[in-house]
Amino acid sequence: MICAVIFDMDGVLIDTEKHYNAAWCQAATEAGFPFTREHALLLRSCEAKEGEKLMQGIFGPSFDYYAIRERRRELVRERLAQYGLEKKPGVEETLRFLRAKGIKTAVATATALDITKSHLTTIGVCDLFDSIVSAKNVAHGKPEPDVYLYACEQIGERPQDCMAVEDSPNGIMAAYRAGLRTVMVPDLTQPDEELTKYLYACVNSLSDLCELVDKED
Repeated sequence: MICAVIFDMDGVLIDTEKHYNAAWCQAATEAGFPFTREHALLLRSCEAKEGEKLMQGIFGPSFDYYAIRERRRELVRERLAQYGLEKKPGVEETLRFLRAKGIKTAVATATALDITKSHLTTIGVCDLFDSIVSAKNVAHGKPEPDVYLYACEQIGERPQDCMAVEDSPNGIMAAYRAGLRTVMVPDLTQPDEELTKYLYACVNSLSDLCELVDKED
């Protein structure tokens, strides 16, 4: 039985990963690095120290991760101001479905808590969560399990009784390592054979997630 469903935010609840991807590429290219979409994909839901290690491993110690990340933040703000904040299809319906079944809902994100709450308020679903936690408030971000363990603690449920909904490899590994049943709703990429080993299920949309939860009863 599922007692709670814990969601990643970017790429699962809101359609922002495409903006992060484009902004990373532009910021790193402006800094003089041959940065591609594939490099940006590695940074989805990735904590800063791990991101710095990854990028300097690829581009060398001259890759100033934190300066480039700050420029990326500026570009994301510009893109969101231009295009607006879009919620993913079925978000509100899924949350209301879960709450009607007595299933708790939470968010476990790599994004800062103030930004997370602002985004969720903008799309009108902030009040539909029992808890909202950020990896900025734990010792280690994704792909380590800390943020999911913290989310489970906050809602008073055991990890094995919770389902995680993710779109990125870093997030999936975090949830898997925490002991949650990990479901992928693909956004920018599909799971490869290796990633599939860590998935409880892969569904096409949040609407399909509702069907999956129904089967768990």
